[in-house]
Amino acid sequence: MIREWCCSASATCASFSPPYMIREKNFKHQPYILCSSPSSSTTISITKRSLSVCLICTTLSSFIFPLSPASSSSLSPSSKFPISEFSELPNSGGLKFLDLRLGSGDEVPSDGDKVAIHYYGRLAAKQGWRFDSTYDHKDENGDPNPFVFVLGSGKVIDGIEMAVRSMKVGGIRRVIIPPPLGYQNTSQEPIPPNFFDRQRLFTTIFNPTRLANGEGSTLGTLIFDIELVTLRHQ
Repeated sequence: MIREWCCSASATCASFSPPYMIREKNFKHQPYILCSSPSSSTTISITKRSLSVCLICTTLSSFIFPLSPASSSSLSPSSKFPISEFSELPNSGGLKFLDLRLGSGDEVPSDGDKVAIHYYGRLAAKQGWRFDSTYDHKDENGDPNPFVFVLGSGKVIDGIEMAVRSMKVGGIRRVIIPPPLGYQNTSQEPIPPNFFDRQRLFTTIFNPTRLANGEGSTLGTLIFDIELVTLRHQ
């Protein structure tokens, strides 16, 4: 479980082994900092990399608790859902998942099946900024359009394909997708239709300066809430 420890800047971390993330309660903007070990003088060091890691860890810690996406009640996990620790999907290469609602039926998707999903996509490096949602994709009647793709086609990021393979229709799953299973180029789907959202997403993930600073292991971390709407065998 990812946790967030809070203390004032003057407090020591005697009960913890360094480094631990702390948040200064009394500071107006509540910056995230690293506390030094108890054996040394109380020092605060902030670097671009440590700050980025802290913000991402804090963002991911919020996913232990219910979130309320803006549009769809079907994807809004309430306090009635049994929120527990994320588990790692077996043989996935680090994908974490949490089932918010189990689907029905006996079938799960396999390669070649056409699946339709609704999703909310968030970027951890931007403090959980929601970069896309299928509920914002409307048809001519104003109804939300699900995202449809063929499993195993290679057009969709690996993290979504892996998450969907073990879902049943009607299920809702929250996944934390590490960078190697996320966007590897700007042509992989799902692609935000809004130009500015797309620009912000890809300029963050593929920022050459930040990648050169060693932030590649965190920049592309994605959080998706996925609902499997339909499954059709081809």
